[in-house]
Amino acid sequence: MPENESNQVKTNRSDFYYFSAVPTRWIDNDIYGHVNNAVYYQYFDTVANEYLIEKGGLDISSNIVAFIVASSCQYHSPIAHPARLDVGFRVNRLGKSSVEYGMGIFVDGATQAAANGTFTHVFVNRATGGSVAIPDKIRIALQAVLIQKLPP
Repeated sequence: MPENESNQVKTNRSDFYYFSAVPTRWIDNDIYGHVNNAVYYQYFDTVANEYLIEKGGLDISSNIVAFIVASSCQYHSPIAHPARLDVGFRVNRLGKSSVEYGMGIFVDGATQAAANGTFTHVFVNRATGGSVAIPDKIRIALQAVLIQKLPP
């Protein structure tokens, strides 16, 4: 079996169910002339929260909020400003109070992601910090973009 075959993450455009156009900005570039690695997480955060607000009705002033408890990013090719980006979004795993998102960053309509990553949200009561069930409306929206099976 080729190295890492069993751990390969799907990074084709067709592996994502929702997309958000996110423009690069001059400030995104670092001294090396490409988008700084930390900025990729801003792109991930943008598409996830856009989806939660637009499709799941997330109310950011609610008593229920979501905290990021884990994140990752794999870089496949550099991105530099100016570039048009499509950030793909899906749900990899959906639990009672937590969800793992999968995101892919595609440059100028490319079919392969320049970077892909994940982050995990845990839904909590804002006042107590204790975990709570994902609200029904948000859960329904997340189920709409849930991948059926992770790669073998």
